[in-house]
Amino acid sequence: MTLLNDLRTRRRRLGVAAACTGLLAALLTAVPAAATPDPGDGPAVRQQVSPGSRAEAAAAIADGELPGQDEIVHSDNIEHLANIPKDALPGTNSDLAFQGKYAFSGNYDGFRIFDISNPKSPKTVAQVLCPGSQNDISVSGDLLFLSTDSSRSDSSCNSTTQPVTEKSSWEGMKVFDISDKANPKYVAAVETACGSHTHTLVPERKNVYIYVSSYSPNAAYPDCQPPHDGISVIKVPRKAPEKAALVGFPVLFPGEGPDGGGNPGSPTNPGVAKTTGCHDLTVLPSKDLAAGACMGDGILFSIKDPEHPKVIDRVQDNVNFAFWHSATFNQKANKVVFTDELGGGGAATCNAATGPDKGADGIYDIVGKGDKRKLVFRSYYKIPRYQADTENCVAHNGSLIPVKGKDIMVQAWYQGGVSVWDFTDSSKPKEIAYFERGPLDTQVLRGAGSWSAYYYNGYIYSNDIAKGFDVLRLDDKRTDPAKRIRLPELNVQTQPDYFD
Repeated sequence: MTLLNDLRTRRRRLGVAAACTGLLAALLTAVPAAATPDPGDGPAVRQQVSPGSRAEAAAAIADGELPGQDEIVHSDNIEHLANIPKDALPGTNSDLAFQGKYAFSGNYDGFRIFDISNPKSPKTVAQVLCPGSQNDISVSGDLLFLSTDSSRSDSSCNSTTQPVTEKSSWEGMKVFDISDKANPKYVAAVETACGSHTHTLVPERKNVYIYVSSYSPNAAYPDCQPPHDGISVIKVPRKAPEKAALVGFPVLFPGEGPDGGGNPGSPTNPGVAKTTGCHDLTVLPSKDLAAGACMGDGILFSIKDPEHPKVIDRVQDNVNFAFWHSATFNQKANKVVFTDELGGGGAATCNAATGPDKGADGIYDIVGKGDKRKLVFRSYYKIPRYQADTENCVAHNGSLIPVKGKDIMVQAWYQGGVSVWDFTDSSKPKEIAYFERGPLDTQVLRGAGSWSAYYYNGYIYSNDIAKGFDVLRLDDKRTDPAKRIRLPELNVQTQPDYFD
């Protein structure tokens, strides 16, 4: 009996992809996208309202001073080096991962590999067609991992969308061999309870452990019914990735009753997501720590035993947080930034009506030692520029910029663009740089903007949902020391120890 059956979730055939190798992942030849404008040449630079002056921002809106449709604006200390429009994969661009001279771009239709050895002119190495939202992506050595969080007819890359009620429906993790970057090979798949919305790697010398985050706000999903208060743990042997398998489902919110533990949400806390799973986890392997953003809860836990993570502390914010989305540690592991994805990424929440504390980041200090550590709230951070009501905007994926003695990160805000901000004083965060485009549409809200914005080996890379892959250069004395840091690999949800 499979572990999934033991957990009384799915009763479907586990799909391991050995049979799919011949059908899989068609590698698509890149073709020019002439119909898509390239804003990379000579971006318009315009000084907007000063960071922190929200009253001036409101006045700018009233005076019609928001950026025009697709107009690029940025602070003086950021330069827009390149934009590579979407090509053979027309779906939504999602997360990013990095290895050596390569960037790996997730897309709801598959993934794309860029050669970024010249950041001013990234080149497409491969495009792999493998539909299955949201194709959250990570890499480790010769392996690439892809999350599938939509009901598919099977585990192959030729699968089709089908209703979740179908017994043959498949969701979970896919594993590729990327030893040849120009010709990735699909080698394995592992079905997981409620699919895989996101995932986080805990790499070891012989194995890669994958923490799979999954949830569903939709009661129609038969495999997501409460209690679903845990994460799936997959073990992938590096030398035999075809043997990837589910090895556990640790419950993070044990509790009594049919709904398990975690934030009960509505009607107890109207507007707050009921905790029936985790959206995203970030691990700091050098400190044996992880932080989880789990719908209605933020958690801190130990990963000394990667197959059996242990919760240390948990917090809730029933006033300003609607949906705990992601987490980022500072380098010293004495702070963690949680994001609130108010509106699910599809709403205009960077406006005067929403205000500065909702759809924002929550900054928490980590106090105490060992298993007695606690998360203590300090402040909120939100971009200090209001956006149009046709722009989806909310706190989203970001990473540290490695400056010793400082806590600085770059972060995506969908159509709010890219923000670089300093939280060294966790009670007084401040923006130090930004980049954004004007609305994709001035009449109707259409999903677009930066899904992920990460700092890697001297540059900021952003995956724009609609506009494609952007490269930015940050020139600021406060962040210049980071240019000396070079990493062989970066999966942002597996935070490196930059200074060891």
